[in-house]
Amino acid sequence: MQKVKIAVIGTGRIGRIHLENIANLRDQYELTYVVDPFNPDLAAIADKYKIDKFSKDYQDALSDKEVQAVVIASSTNTHAEIIEAASNAGKAVFCEKPVDSDIGRIKEILRIVAKNQTIFQVGFNRRFDHNFKRIHDYVVAGNIGEPQLIKISSRDPEPPSIDYLKISGGLFSDMMIHDLDMVRYLSNSEVTEVYARGAVLVNSEIEKVGDIDTAIVSLQFANGALGVIDNSRQAVYGYDQRAEVFGSKGQATSQNDRLSTVELDTKEGSQLDKIPFFFLERYAQAYASELQEFYNCIVEKKVPFASGIDGLKSVELAVACLKSLKENRPIRL
Repeated sequence: MQKVKIAVIGTGRIGRIHLENIANLRDQYELTYVVDPFNPDLAAIADKYKIDKFSKDYQDALSDKEVQAVVIASSTNTHAEIIEAASNAGKAVFCEKPVDSDIGRIKEILRIVAKNQTIFQVGFNRRFDHNFKRIHDYVVAGNIGEPQLIKISSRDPEPPSIDYLKISGGLFSDMMIHDLDMVRYLSNSEVTEVYARGAVLVNSEIEKVGDIDTAIVSLQFANGALGVIDNSRQAVYGYDQRAEVFGSKGQATSQNDRLSTVELDTKEGSQLDKIPFFFLERYAQAYASELQEFYNCIVEKKVPFASGIDGLKSVELAVACLKSLKENRPIRL
């Protein structure tokens, strides 16, 4: 089996997940370079994963002829510049969402990767979740007929820090962006209109940084279906991730994963195992699967399942949602 020599840029929480998954995919990948300008423990990370080369400058990895591909897990404001440089250097590119916050800049990046014929995958890991992928496959196969209603509930167990929210880009761009991609994926159609409502119901400090913590978005699709997404920054019982597609022949629904499906029934009542607390546990399988897909795209020279176009569409929808919230009206796309 052909091994792909890969560099990981960024060693924060997501970067560490990717490092671990790449190390586990040892038949597919060879970790060749790790880059982080801020991590004082970079040498120790390189030693842990048996990576020979490490640097504070991503250009060092891109100029290394051995490196065939890069995973970009750095801060959002660096994504576009690194994608452009990596594409021009002839590397395959996997980048965490979003590509950029500016739609014009994303379009410019897509032109560059198209010109260079770069394999370019965006980190929409939920497309690789076993539950959501099964719903998607049922929709595409026609098992539920024509989709009519799409519903997604996505709720975090607790809000992030206020310092993070100051630079996150807001709930629609930071949190709901995954769900905006999911509704396109599950409906097998494009969104033509959004109408967003939002509130601050969890932490009043969030309002002070110009954000919301609770939102509902109504959607219309090109195929005639209707949809709704609800988000909350705080579900005290855990990481709540559910989806439903209802159609002319039936419906496909996914409930929350649990540690087991065992239900304990006694005289006192019934009990189920708790749902996962956060995304690291809930989407562990999906994070590994998306890197397997990236490898397959590189060796088979095919377009990734989560492409740059998907990255653009999700940001366009997030921008439209924010505009709808501010102007209190539906926004056509």
